[in-house]
Amino acid sequence: MLDVETLARKWEKAHPRVILQEASGLGLKWTLAMSFSREDTVILHWLSQIRQPVDAFWLDTNLLFPETYEFKDEVAARYPVNLRHIQPSLSLADQAERYGESLWKQDPHQCCYVRKVEPLFAALAGYDGWITGIRREQSPTRAHAKVIEWDAQHELYKLNPLALWSTEDVQSFAEANGVPVNPLHGQGYPSFGCYPCTRPVKPGESIRAGRWEGWDKSECGIHQ
Repeated sequence: MLDVETLARKWEKAHPRVILQEASGLGLKWTLAMSFSREDTVILHWLSQIRQPVDAFWLDTNLLFPETYEFKDEVAARYPVNLRHIQPSLSLADQAERYGESLWKQDPHQCCYVRKVEPLFAALAGYDGWITGIRREQSPTRAHAKVIEWDAQHELYKLNPLALWSTEDVQSFAEANGVPVNPLHGQGYPSFGCYPCTRPVKPGESIRAGRWEGWDKSECGIHQ
């Protein structure tokens, strides 16, 4: 077992690329979670410089924005990545038959569980740790995220190399280094998931204000 508390203190002020470099040398099997946000693509950019190919996965809820599906192909063509396609066990039609039409309108918590939380267990099976684009600035639920921590729910390590970076930090790096960016970011979506549950953010709103509007919900459940 890693001493995550010691590593978290050591990496607290380290550059994310250094964190990824040192984590890659720990002899563990890591996989990168990709929602195709700016954060994920920046991490993929660094990982591709450290080792090739990069092992990654994406959770396809079958309800993602068209821009995300198109951007996924661009990313896969640009970087040396083994990008695993993870889907829910229920199709949208099967889900409607079991829970009713448009479950996201009636019970978004259950919808997220079926289409993201359950599939994540399959995505992480056989790995020692996963890498995410979580940043403390993103929401109160992420404000105490550590650079590395033990994920008790999945019983593996969770690496959050961008935990201390700001939106401006990530955006500036992407622009300066030619990292491709999901076009949704330029359309008012600092955070996005499924199109039925995401709207553009208005000036002055928090980063995740456009998610699940009208519900007491700010996370899909995979980071809780």
